[in-house]
Amino acid sequence: METGELVTIETEDAFGGQVRSEKDSVETLDWSKVDGATGPIYIEKAKPGDTLVVEIVDIKIPAKGVIATVPKYGILAEKEIKPLTKIIKIDEDHIEFENIRLTTRPMIGTIGVTPENEMPCGSLGAHGGNMDVKELTVGTKVYLPVFVEGALFGAGDVHAVQADGELCVSAIEVPAEIVVRFGLVRGKKPLWPVLETEGSYAILACGETLDEAAKCATEAAVEALMNEYHWSFETAYMFASLTVNLEINQVVDPKKGVRAVISKNLIALDSLVV
Repeated sequence: METGELVTIETEDAFGGQVRSEKDSVETLDWSKVDGATGPIYIEKAKPGDTLVVEIVDIKIPAKGVIATVPKYGILAEKEIKPLTKIIKIDEDHIEFENIRLTTRPMIGTIGVTPENEMPCGSLGAHGGNMDVKELTVGTKVYLPVFVEGALFGAGDVHAVQADGELCVSAIEVPAEIVVRFGLVRGKKPLWPVLETEGSYAILACGETLDEAAKCATEAAVEALMNEYHWSFETAYMFASLTVNLEINQVVDPKKGVRAVISKNLIALDSLVV
């Protein structure tokens, strides 16, 4: 695939298309088909040490989706959770949940490149993966460090609606058509994936716990501020306490996700992708 081209990617929902009615229990799923991604897509001239730029141009979703509770999963996994499946109607830009209408905001749950070592699509890391960042939506860009020749990009696990945290382990899971445009930054890469929105950059870090994820995100943000202003660690650390917002991506995967958000008027991309 050449950079600059518009690419349409068809994805299955996170359940691999196995849930078709509210009678379908997650307990009967083939879990080898869960949380898959479409790919890999080979990007011409992408080499290890580069950055793959992925611009999300469009996300098209169908007229219904599914959400489920899964025993022993989610932030409240220690509770006795009954398996429950709901088929959710999607009406143009709204969903209906128990007669309550919520605005849709389609986002990509799994997005990333191939890491150096073999790893399931659902795993998180510097390569991306099942990050479940609600801001990975139309009009944003994500900057991914390249680890292998051609980057070998993949995406999937689209949600019609998801709040920060994805608390019960499922959002409104949908198949989708994703339209993206690829670009490259040569010879430089971020420590963690970087998300660009209209007004900010966000460092997408992860860890075995939320504390560890928050620490990784903070360390990367402080280092970026040191790059931007040529400050000492202590000065950048103080400034981060005033300007860097830590926000939760998800709390339900084995690795937890936190993003460090910095306003664009305070930092340039070159200080994040070095």
